[in-house]
Amino acid sequence: MDPEEGVPPTVKVTPLQQMLASCTGAILTSLMVTPLDVVKIRLQAQSRPFFKGKCFIYSNGLMDHLCVCEEEGNKAWYKKPGFFQGTSDAFLKIIRNEGIKSLWSGLPPTLVMAVPATVIYFTCYDQLTALLRSKLGENESRIPIVAGIVARFGAVTVISPLELIRTNMQSKKFSYKELHQFVSKKISEDGWISLWRGWAPTLFRDVPFSVPEPTSTWAIMKNIVAKNGFSGLFTGLIPRLVKIAPACAIMISTYELGKDFFQKQNAQRQQY
Repeated sequence: MDPEEGVPPTVKVTPLQQMLASCTGAILTSLMVTPLDVVKIRLQAQSRPFFKGKCFIYSNGLMDHLCVCEEEGNKAWYKKPGFFQGTSDAFLKIIRNEGIKSLWSGLPPTLVMAVPATVIYFTCYDQLTALLRSKLGENESRIPIVAGIVARFGAVTVISPLELIRTNMQSKKFSYKELHQFVSKKISEDGWISLWRGWAPTLFRDVPFSVPEPTSTWAIMKNIVAKNGFSGLFTGLIPRLVKIAPACAIMISTYELGKDFFQKQNAQRQQY
């Protein structure tokens, strides 16, 4: 078959290849989007100093993480003084004074959860979509919704214990030995199910088209509207879109390009 005629429709991408494509996309997304959030956090810390116990949101482009400040003087990356006069000035001064690696401060621990969650979600979504289409037909409109919900369900279930471990390491500053003792004790006292404590709220947050507790959600929304008007529900929308839009573009484009690459490789192998 002439390569210019395109890839035959029967050529499929294997689950391992989908995992490699999504993993590449996750890492590239984090590397490109994290500096924006690091600069944002440094600017926030400059205008409103982070004291012990204060929380802030750290995003690596794939997931948002709640981080708790510890009493570490100015040693912690988010507490280092900078005297920045804006976003561009912060970028330049961080690179000049602290080195370019500082733009990715705090990234490695967050990737422990973000990469597995992303790989599981994208791989499961594609596999489930293909399975459902083979059973229900190509034109079934509900397939993407069902596949998305089930894939997110699986990703949240897998990373919930990792979130528990990460939170305890951060808040209680456990060593790996102490962490192992903590997890073992928790399992012996409360059973394996205790590692998934907090799973339900995360599921309500992450699974598309799912319902949070309606009473509390509506109460919070009504309180926001009463205090700040209807526009209060959309506070922070523009900065979030500025960050989310490129993150999604990088992740999805890299994933699709990766699958296309593997599909062409598989097609060439079938020819020989």
